Parts: sequence; structure tokens; C-alpha cells
Amino acid sequence: MAKGWADFSAVARPFRNRNFALYTAGNAVSNTGTWIQRLAVGWLAWKLTESAFWVAAVSFADLFPVVILGMFGGVLADRVSRIKVVRICQVVQALQAIALFFLVAFDLITIELLFAFTLILGASTGFDQPARQSLVYSLVPREDLTSAVAINSIIFNTARFIGPAIAGVVIAAFGLAWAFAINAVSFLATILALSLMKISAKEHVSKHRMSVLADLLLGFRYTVRHQVIGRLILYSLALSLLVRPLNELLPAITELLFEHGASGLAILTSARGVGALLAGLLLAKRTQIEGLTRHLVYSMLAGVVSVFLLLATGNIWVGAIALALFGFAMSTTGTGCVTMIQVTVDNRLRGRVLSLNGLIMRGVPSLGAVVMGWIADRAGLYWPLAVGAGLFLVIFLSAVRWEKRVRAIADREPGSHRGRE
Repeated sequence: MAKGWADFSAVARPFRNRNFALYTAGNAVSNTGTWIQRLAVGWLAWKLTESAFWVAAVSFADLFPVVILGMFGGVLADRVSRIKVVRICQVVQALQAIALFFLVAFDLITIELLFAFTLILGASTGFDQPARQSLVYSLVPREDLTSAVAINSIIFNTARFIGPAIAGVVIAAFGLAWAFAINAVSFLATILALSLMKISAKEHVSKHRMSVLADLLLGFRYTVRHQVIGRLILYSLALSLLVRPLNELLPAITELLFEHGASGLAILTSARGVGALLAGLLLAKRTQIEGLTRHLVYSMLAGVVSVFLLLATGNIWVGAIALALFGFAMSTTGTGCVTMIQVTVDNRLRGRVLSLNGLIMRGVPSLGAVVMGWIADRAGLYWPLAVGAGLFLVIFLSAVRWEKRVRAIADREPGSHRGRE
């Protein structure tokens, strides 16, 4: 058997832990609702404006607040009960979905209101994401952590596949408003699951009380000086700026490159989700960290290939294949980075380090998408996407020797899981 891999029985191990099973069940429902709304928001932004810039700007409002608030969310996650932070954020996000339902249902929505309410969601996510990711460490024993992180990715990407498919049917049959209503109801599952979980809220809380700024700087210094995490985050930063923006521009890509409507967007988004789901399943069966860095870097290269494949065709089904490869590549890099952080980071700094990773994974693509959307409105979608992928390819090829060094360090990292071959 290949080094680091086991059969799929490893996927079931974390569910022996009651807290993790409850959390995962609630998360599955809530994530599906989130992806239903995410497709609805992108399509609504396009139909209100027919502007790639505005589609990217609304995505920016959802994702970029993580850049401003994510590190503060990480400090909060290291100072107070993570489960309480997640619960409050879920309530805020449910109220946001309810508000959008009424605005759309009564035809009061404007692009400015959509931007503002999406900004509220993004701000909430800035606090929710570090607490949620840090919480996983408290739900399973260390030997199940790698599988648990991958299962979270499976849940997320299953929702990415199912959510848009449901959204396409709901929007076509009942209208956009009901997509927001379904998302609002979905938050009840997570809120209920959190109320049933029994978990210590104190074990990670730092006993010292530094200033917030000092805590932020401590987390940043720890991350950039870490011989594995720091180097991987630099790769992730380049990928997020130059390649990942394709996600945010997908509504415009669907209509401008493939000449399809909401059903076409659902096909492409679901294909991306299938690829990401497959990546999560493969990662969940890993029994050790050794060799993971190599898979991360190869997946980054696969992401570049998928962008060029997408741009080379006008056929929606070939585009779906390209998006499946893109989803596989992005999920492998994202889940792999989180896994390596979870198994190597100091628990007292977990929230801050994960928030910095989340800042890059969520916030930077939205910034890249705004720039690419602005260019696309003037020169078409092809060139910003092609140039971004090409620039990352140059960075990738120029750093092969550096990647080998990172891989060697990561494979020696003390505390990484090492199972039997």
C-alpha cells in the first residue's frame, strides 16, 4: 500500500466521538444552505447588473472581511469559548439570510443592499471561521485529527455539490427568494448541534493577557517563522491571488464563455464540488502526514492546468470536467494546508494561525477577483484568467528546488502522524 494511505475505514473513526458526530451533522445541513445562498447571491448580482465587476465585488464583500477581521477572530478564538463564538455567528448569519429573503421576495433588493448584507455575512465569517476550525481539535483525539479535518472538507464539498444543484432547481421553480429562506432554516441544525455538545471551554484559553495587537503579532511571527507552515502559506498566497479568483467569477464565466444561465452555473459549480469531494475522500483515508506536501504542490500545478482547459473550450461539459479538476486541486491544497497546521501548531496559537490561513484562502481570492473582474469588463474574461494562471505557473516552476526543501522539512516534522506503511 502507498505510503501514508489506508483503506476507507479511517474515514469512520472520528465519528466514534459524540461531539464530532453532532458537529458534523449540523455542519452538513448548514453548509448545504450556505452553498444554496452563495449561488443565489452570485446569480442575483449578475442579473441586477450584468457586470463581472459587480459579481466580483459582491464576492469581495463576502470574502474580504476575513482579511480585516480574521486575525482578530483568531485572537478571540484563543481567548474565549470557541463554541460560544460559533453559536453567536450562526445566529447572525441566519438573520442575514432572513433579511435577504424579505428584500428579494418584496422586490426591494438593489445591488447596493446585496453588497451591504453580504458584507455583514463576511464580517461574521471573519470571527466564525477561526473558532470553527480551531474547535475541531477539541472534538477528536489527536490520532483522528487528520481524518477529522478531511471529513470537514468532505462535508463542505458535498454541500458545494448538492447546494448549487438544489439552488438551480429552487430558483427555476420558485424564484430566488426561496433560496435565502432555505439557508436561513438550515442554520437551526448547527445551532441545535452546538447546544447538545459537551466540551471544555477553558483548555485552550491563554492565562496571560497580552494586548490584542501583541497577540496578533505573536501569531503572525509564529506563522512566518515556522519552517513548514510559513513556506506553504507563501505558495497558498500566490495561488489564492492568481488562480482561485476563478471561483468568484464563475457566474460571469457561465454566461460570457459558455452562454448558459442559472442551470449552467449549477452544472459548473456542482462539477467543482464533485472534484473537491473526491479530494476530501482521498485525504480522509491518509494515515500520516509524510508525503502530503508533495501532493499539495502537484495539486497546485493541476489547478493551473484546469484553468487553461476551461479557457480552451466553449462546451459546458468540457468546462465541467475542467471545474472538477479545479475543485480537486483547490480542495487538496486547502485541506492539506489546514491538516498540516492542525497537527503541528501550538494549541495556544491555533486560532491565530488558522485565521491567517483563512485570511489567505478566503480574503485574497476576492481581492484578485475584483481586479480580474475590472479587467474583464474592459478586455474580456479570457485574459485576466489566463495571465493569472500563467504568472502562477512561472512562480511554481521557479520554486521547484524550494518545494523539495519544504517537502523534506515537512516529512521530518516532529509530531506529524506516522502510521505503518
